[in-house]
Amino acid sequence: MGYVIATANMKGGVGKTTLTVNIATCLAKNYGKKVLVLDLDSQISATLSLMSPVDFAKRRKQKKTFRYLIDEIITPDANSPANIDEIIQPQMCNLPGLDLIPGDIDLYDEFVVSEMLHNQSIALGEQDFEIIWNRFERVLIRDILKPIRDQYDFILLDCAPGYNLMTRSALATSDFYLLPAKPEPLSVVGIQLLERRIAKLKDSHEHEAKINIKMLGIVFSMSNANLLNGRYYKQVMHRVVEDFGVEKICKAQIPVDVNVAKAVDSFMPVALLSPNTAGSKAFMQLTQEILEKL
Repeated sequence: MGYVIATANMKGGVGKTTLTVNIATCLAKNYGKKVLVLDLDSQISATLSLMSPVDFAKRRKQKKTFRYLIDEIITPDANSPANIDEIIQPQMCNLPGLDLIPGDIDLYDEFVVSEMLHNQSIALGEQDFEIIWNRFERVLIRDILKPIRDQYDFILLDCAPGYNLMTRSALATSDFYLLPAKPEPLSVVGIQLLERRIAKLKDSHEHEAKINIKMLGIVFSMSNANLLNGRYYKQVMHRVVEDFGVEKICKAQIPVDVNVAKAVDSFMPVALLSPNTAGSKAFMQLTQEILEKL
C-alpha cells in the first residue's frame, strides 16, 4: 500500500489546498506516481482546483462526490450502493496518474451521525458513548479508502481548517501529515493547536488501536516577499525551530507568485499550467524533498 498523507492546519488561509494539489501533480507528472486527492473540505477548494464548477455540478447531480461514500456508511442504500470506483474521477486535467474524489458542499449531517452512533451504543450495550464515537472516526475514512488503497502510491487528504469529524478521521487514517503555514503568529498558533489535538487524538484511541501518524514537515509559504529579510520573519521562524526543531521545517518554501492565483482561476494546479514559474519550481523542489524524507 502507498502512503496516506493529510494536509492540515487548525487555521485557514495557509495554503493547504494549493500545497495538496500541486504536490499531487508533481508526483504524477514528474515521478510517474499514481496519486489520489481526496477533498475533505466543504469549501471544495481542492475539487475546484482540478475541475470547473460546471463539471463539479454534473458530478454532484450524478451523486458522484465524497458525500455519497459517507452516506453509504451512515445510511446504507441496498438498492443503490455507492461505489468508490465510480466516484473517483481519473486523470484530472488530462494528467495520467492524477485522480480525484470530489468533495461536496454538504458532506454529512452531524446530527444523523450522532443518532446512528447512539443507536449503535444501545444495540451493543456500550455505556461509554465516547468509545463508540472514537471507533467511528478512526475507521470512517480508513474503511472508505480500503478497497482502493493499494491501487495508489500516494493518497493526499486535503483537510478543512479546524478540527471536525472529517479532519480527525483523516489524521487517524494517515501515515503522515504536512503542515502548511505562513510566517505569521496566528499561523504558528495553528501549528501548535494542531500538534496538541493530534496528541490528544492519539491518547483517546490508545486503548483500542494505536494511531501512528507522524509529522512529515512544516511547509512555509511567503505571504509577503519582504518578510524573507525582515526581523519579524526571523522571530517567527526562530520560535518554530525552538518548538519543533529545524529538521521538521521543509527547506523548500513557496514564494509569492501571481501565477498560483491565476492557475486557480483556470481550475488547474500551477505546477501543470505554468511549470517554469517560481511557484511551480518551488513545488517541484518540495515534492523531491518529501520523497527524500519518506
